[in-house]
Amino acid sequence: MKSVIHEEFGDPATVLKCVETEDPALGASEARVEVLRTPINPSDLLQIAGQYGVRPDLPTIPGNEGVGRVTDANGTGLEDGQLVLLPAGSGTWVTEMVGDAGIFTPLPEADLDQLAMLAINPATAYLLIDDFVELAKGDWIIQSAANSAVGAYVIQLAHARGLKVACVVRRESAVAGLREMGADAVLVDSDTLPRDVAQATDTAPIRLALDAVAGDTMARLADTLAPGGTLVSYGAMSMAPAPLDAKTLIFSGITLKGFWLAQWFQQATADRRNQVYGELTALVASGKLNAPVDRHFALDDIAEAAAYTAAGERNGKVLLAPNGV
Repeated sequence: MKSVIHEEFGDPATVLKCVETEDPALGASEARVEVLRTPINPSDLLQIAGQYGVRPDLPTIPGNEGVGRVTDANGTGLEDGQLVLLPAGSGTWVTEMVGDAGIFTPLPEADLDQLAMLAINPATAYLLIDDFVELAKGDWIIQSAANSAVGAYVIQLAHARGLKVACVVRRESAVAGLREMGADAVLVDSDTLPRDVAQATDTAPIRLALDAVAGDTMARLADTLAPGGTLVSYGAMSMAPAPLDAKTLIFSGITLKGFWLAQWFQQATADRRNQVYGELTALVASGKLNAPVDRHFALDDIAEAAAYTAAGERNGKVLLAPNGV
């Protein structure tokens, strides 16, 4: 089998390499799964660079989600040929995985690309909308990094609830795609963002802002919120500190919260996890929830794939196809 590994932290395009390893043996309660698709998320690249909130022990295999097909159920409750969701954070940039059958979640037959992206970004978007502010039909929310995969899911899930979304991006070339997706307002980030948002939304009160950029963008999002609004930080793409104005926090009563999906997994009940992923799986399988895909890469081309992902001029997610497209 093939695996992508890194033995040191640094530029992913430099430190990642694809290596040949022996096929792992099957234990009594284990199944073998062929990995079909696994995404490259921005958080993956930050972790490889050593800039994420947690650092894995090295050497390690990156990859935090994906979809595969059972090739040897080995007498477990799974079936040969069954599609399964790979366990989150399990090192999915490989051609095959072996593990206890219970860690693989059976899936319906559906678009492989969309199923591969199910575990992290759709759940993040769902929880950002669901867990922080009680919203009513017709309410506005605002998000940065709106052309990201999470951003696309936020738009779709918000519209399903009758919410309106103001989308903030960092380049003009991203505007048209978001308008085609149905974003209610699309704005290019600038010093005049609060004024531009007020004009685009007809000064509608915005009680929830979602930020994945940090830096000045995060501070400007705070300034778009109505008094008592909530700003949720779930990423830091700019890797810059956010110069939040104390007056905004004090006199407008803005609440600042952080969100990390891994922490939610630790704290959520099994019923809540099943409810969230049950809804998302049904939406993805029915074609009602999807995110754009830009390119597929083989594991052998991991350096090129990492560099391409980091360049930021994509029109969708980059996926690894370890066993061919």
